[in-house]
Amino acid sequence: MSSSLFRTKSVEQSIRDTEEPEHGLRKSLSALDLTVFGVGVVIGTGIFVLTGKVAKETAGPATALSFVVAGVVCALAALCYAEFASSLPVAGSAYTFSYASLGELPAWIIGWDLVLEFALGTAVVAVGWSGYVRSLMDNVGWHLPDALQGPDVPGGTFDILAFALILVLTAILVVGMKLSARITAIVVAIKVAVVLIVIVAGAFFIKADNYKPFIPKAQEQAAGSGWDAPLVQTLFGYAPTNFGVMGIFTAASIVFFAFIGFDVVATAAEETKLPQRDMPRGILGSLLICTVLYVGVSIVVTGMQHYSELSVSAPLADAFKAVDAPFFGGVISFGAAVGLTTVCMILLLGQTRVFFAMSRDGLLPTFFSKTHPKFRTPYRPTVLLGVLIAIVAGFTSINELATLVNIGTLFAFVVVALGVVILRRTRPDLPRAFRTPWVPVVPILSVAASVWLMLNLPGETWFRFGVWMLIGVVVYAAYGRRSSRLGREQRGLDGAGKA
Repeated sequence: MSSSLFRTKSVEQSIRDTEEPEHGLRKSLSALDLTVFGVGVVIGTGIFVLTGKVAKETAGPATALSFVVAGVVCALAALCYAEFASSLPVAGSAYTFSYASLGELPAWIIGWDLVLEFALGTAVVAVGWSGYVRSLMDNVGWHLPDALQGPDVPGGTFDILAFALILVLTAILVVGMKLSARITAIVVAIKVAVVLIVIVAGAFFIKADNYKPFIPKAQEQAAGSGWDAPLVQTLFGYAPTNFGVMGIFTAASIVFFAFIGFDVVATAAEETKLPQRDMPRGILGSLLICTVLYVGVSIVVTGMQHYSELSVSAPLADAFKAVDAPFFGGVISFGAAVGLTTVCMILLLGQTRVFFAMSRDGLLPTFFSKTHPKFRTPYRPTVLLGVLIAIVAGFTSINELATLVNIGTLFAFVVVALGVVILRRTRPDLPRAFRTPWVPVVPILSVAASVWLMLNLPGETWFRFGVWMLIGVVVYAAYGRRSSRLGREQRGLDGAGKA
């Protein structure tokens, strides 16, 4: 029994599965497409909102250093993802990597985790996109009925804009990856242009005095209590501080959320023309670009306005208003609204690929593992998940669940880093087009950094995450373990051997 829970699926078998006509995906993506996907999913509301909030409440002008710290944490994980994605170019990302290194039950758990992470992420971003679009509509005198503005608005019951966005993106993903890549490229170009305009235009309004002090004097945070307290405080009595040198690291645990999504690039490995070469380039390239842009924006916004005066809800737009340049506030809102469409699309893409990979392995119903005869996309899970997430986004106020996305991502980072170390020992002969440097030091640092950020999340988030994982174990025991394709093949071989 225990051995069956940790049976691994060989790299060779995983690659052979992708060659079956009815289960194979079309290879159409380049390194540029992957980089665009990475930038498209990472740059969202974080760059427009988190910069000001963290600068005002946690780190001051040193927020730029917090983004560097968070970028380094992600880079450690990215190096591990790059080795796996180039060695095992199969849909599923951390799920597929875990199946090859840790075993079936850990793979199921991480797959179950990713399904939740991407689903909630897509819904949360769609609701945020809806808010930006309604704001732009209000600017030109168009108003939706209150009932169709969503439960976050007084009198609202259904968010028609979030619902419609996800359905449209679902249709685009069914038609094909190349179309998705082209649309994403156009939208990302607009989004990056808006960010660069903000950086360049804002640079003319920087005042050196606003950077004093660059690292404000440390302040103790108000002690949390119960479920709201960070787990590290509950377990060890350590209370994170605002400002000061430690405030930079506290802020890093917050701005890390702005980087979430670069790992989605790995889910498209199977649809990449030259994954061994292009996967590392796409993952690491997109992360580098996003880090540079985040640091640039944080330097500009804290230079335009003293950190203590920044607004929390719309810091960039309000900073431009404070220097009598309101036009750029509208530009920022437009960039955020446009940019969030790609975030939604790529999160939905990531989820459908994980679901598809789990279905192809028999851990979920194999009905969902058939690709479209013309478009060669996993259309069945795409349609199912697209409709379900559209309904969730339309009817649910899920801001409190957003932190589940973060803990899920960090958990995936831990699993992938451990998987690199294990696979190096169990399969030293495996061809590796990209090798994570300084193994096991880099993976161990990645695990330590990810666990530290997880410990800074509230106990309530841990509890919800634990409940979801427990449900996943029950589903695996009731269905996945018996239906596993690998398990059926092994039972068949055992039966033949006994005969």
